[in-house]
Amino acid sequence: MSAPASMSTAAPALSNMALVRRLFTLAWRYRLHCLRVLAIQLGLLTMGLGGLSLTGVGIDYIRHRVDGTPLTENPLHVSLPDAWPWWHVLGLLAGLILVLAVGRAFLNYSYAVSVNRLVQQRLVVDLRGEVYDKLQRLSFRFFDANNTSSIITRVTSDVQSVRMFVDQVLIQSVIMVISLTVYLIYMASLSPGLTLACLATTPLLWALTAWHTRRTQPEYAQNRTLVEKMVQTFVESIQGIAVTKAFGREPEDRARFEAANRAVLDQQQVIFWRVSLFSPAIGFLTRINMMVLLGYGGWLVIQGQLPLGAGLVVFAGLLEQFSGQVNNVAAIVNSVQQSLIGARRVFEILDAPVEVQSAPDAIRRPQLTGEVAFEGVSFAYGGAEPVLRDINLRVPAGRCVAILGATGAGKSVLMSLVPRFFDPTAGRVLLDGIDARRLDLDDLRRNIGLVFQESFLFSNTVAANIAFGHPSATRGQIEQAARIAAAHDFILQLPRGYDTVLGESGNSLSGGQRQRLAIARAVLLEPPILLLDDPTAAIDSETEREIFEALDRAIAGRTTFIVAHRLSTLRRADEIIVMEHGRIVQRGTHAQLMLEPGPYLRVARLQLIDGRELSRGEGAA
Repeated sequence: MSAPASMSTAAPALSNMALVRRLFTLAWRYRLHCLRVLAIQLGLLTMGLGGLSLTGVGIDYIRHRVDGTPLTENPLHVSLPDAWPWWHVLGLLAGLILVLAVGRAFLNYSYAVSVNRLVQQRLVVDLRGEVYDKLQRLSFRFFDANNTSSIITRVTSDVQSVRMFVDQVLIQSVIMVISLTVYLIYMASLSPGLTLACLATTPLLWALTAWHTRRTQPEYAQNRTLVEKMVQTFVESIQGIAVTKAFGREPEDRARFEAANRAVLDQQQVIFWRVSLFSPAIGFLTRINMMVLLGYGGWLVIQGQLPLGAGLVVFAGLLEQFSGQVNNVAAIVNSVQQSLIGARRVFEILDAPVEVQSAPDAIRRPQLTGEVAFEGVSFAYGGAEPVLRDINLRVPAGRCVAILGATGAGKSVLMSLVPRFFDPTAGRVLLDGIDARRLDLDDLRRNIGLVFQESFLFSNTVAANIAFGHPSATRGQIEQAARIAAAHDFILQLPRGYDTVLGESGNSLSGGQRQRLAIARAVLLEPPILLLDDPTAAIDSETEREIFEALDRAIAGRTTFIVAHRLSTLRRADEIIVMEHGRIVQRGTHAQLMLEPGPYLRVARLQLIDGRELSRGEGAA
């Protein structure tokens, strides 16, 4: 019941600017938390400047007491009394610096806690929940167009990339801008000429950053693609481990994964090489500033135009802090590249169109009688050739219709239109005379029970699997559904009965047992409509008889569509339709179609011949 894997349902790609605006909008939801983080950083900045200034004042005071150098006006406008003993003054300055250091330690702790609460406990959890919620509402078309490893990567590491933008790009960029502005103003207040001389390399730094950004963005995009391919290789190897072992292909499988893993490493080394060159280049430019400071700034001190402590020493500290913030540019640029690539993939899910949803004025119908009609129904995947062509079929409530046809005839797609896994591109599907698109989607699907060819069971108890569609069901209702599905007896033989926890996908059970649990899960809803997609195709004849005992009870009184290929299944239907190339080419009962030349008769004769030859072989043996 799915679309071809070639179908793409992704939303239009966002430009980098549009993506950044979208990320800012996302961060705005958590503005109070962001403001708290920024307020803490402002406190840290203020205390850092205060400690640095007090250090400069202390150095000038020591110089004053040693050689009588006059005290000049300092940035803090602090006047130190000459009448105090020198150890009192230095003790006071040291105490103030200690208080500021303790305050900075407390604020650093508060910053770490606040950031963790913002990006880990709120943003990541909320965003991952939004992505998962959207995935639940997307149609089969999206999942067929995106492999499992891609979706897993988007929900895990790509969501972390959005966190990286808020934490390591947005917040750090604001902190950097504020810090650079404060440092620049403070340095200019000490010596405008020295400030201009020391920051002369800044334009070159920004040009280097822009060049690095253009060069590395494609590399980060390729890295994400290679990581996704590696995850896909890993997932496929785990899912296909039985096939790998059966054909003795473990060495080849290891080599395939190693090649994918090596491709990621080789590509990451290219990124690391570029980053390793970029960071030292930034550091070199900032070291040039310190050379200028020692030369020009030292000359200003010697000429008496700049005090040593509150001037040169404080300026050196400010320039060091300024250079440290500039060095953060490298980390921020790298974070931008990674976060934009991941965020784009997350927003592709959040922006993917929900093709099937309830209409704003949907009709509520908690209980349907089960009449189903197809009126001029056609269906095509996008611009492809139609899969269904002008289907007209009316099924009264309580009737069982079997659908026969070769692979690609449109059988499963036809059934998919009933619960609105897809909507027809032409015509309409009616339930109790109401267009399915007018019905509330939840009400519609609660009126339909489904059993697939390969039934999926969750890693949970047997009872929870049966009650998956009806979580509030009582144990009595669950057991009754299991009896209808001929599953009660084998369930009681399990180690803990209905409380036995099944392994992944129910692999601890046989195929027939899994199908009977799937039937019980479907009938527990007491649906008026039952859809069975070839439920006996992959099981042996003995298990088939057990399944049919369950199906006969499950079908009774329900409108049933069953995709089937075996005569034993087809005979049970009130009506059989035969499909070819998306059209109904034959319809009638088994007896009627056996008298009518056509595809049904050909299939029946082949099965009858095979059955007779099998009987002869068994007798000869």
